[in-house]
Amino acid sequence: MNFITIFQYGFIQRAIITGTFVALLCSTLGLFLVLRRLSLIGDGLAHISFGGVALGLFLGILPIYMAIPIVILGALTILMLMDKIKVYGDAAIGIISSVGIAGGVILASISHGFNLDLLSYLFGNILAISTGEMYLSIALSLTVLLVISFFYYDLFSITFNEEHAKVTGVRVKIINIMLVVLTAITVVLSIRVVGIMLISAFIVLPSVTALQLAKGFKSAVIVSAITSVIAVILGILVSFILNIPTGAMIVVINFIFLLLAFGYKKIITR
Repeated sequence: MNFITIFQYGFIQRAIITGTFVALLCSTLGLFLVLRRLSLIGDGLAHISFGGVALGLFLGILPIYMAIPIVILGALTILMLMDKIKVYGDAAIGIISSVGIAGGVILASISHGFNLDLLSYLFGNILAISTGEMYLSIALSLTVLLVISFFYYDLFSITFNEEHAKVTGVRVKIINIMLVVLTAITVVLSIRVVGIMLISAFIVLPSVTALQLAKGFKSAVIVSAITSVIAVILGILVSFILNIPTGAMIVVINFIFLLLAFGYKKIITR
């Protein structure tokens, strides 16, 4: 097969366009989560999204439409448990994510088991993404990126020193709520790219890679975005040529980039 002809397929074009936008979103937001030691929330919200996807399939609604409000509600509940009831962050995430999984399993059981649609959301199937899903992903990605850009300095401030941010007038509580809501949207958009099971890695790996190479936060954002987009495009092409799962291939390539970054850092620090 001619390599150039691969790009002539409509489903490949949709996959690359959608994957690029979602990769930019995950790599940018992931840095704030990693530096705030909130990486686990991505994994927790991914588990909650399983319940949302199962409910969407059960009701005959496009799962992404059902998953977005459910995951946002789950994210806000986690924040409430941490803030109001003083439950530790990892415990709050564990409580809500386990409820999400349990709900999804019950719904899958009622609808006669784990059908192929549900499995495609568990492990990702970006090559099967529809035009409508592509436009929705682009719109939501651009919206979230614009919000991050507008509140960049507030997010930057609470990421490195929350107490100092409070003193300087940053509305920390509102910014934290905004952060978890943006994370919830990001998690849902990542479902079709890498699947529920691999979302956490898709968010974390490019950020950790960038932090090994970059000397400042802005340069880390750029490096994270570049590595994430390259991993998505390579993952789509390699998986199509070799006929292997796309989401898993994207994560593996991101992991290879991380290993290369570790090796490079070790060499230059000798």
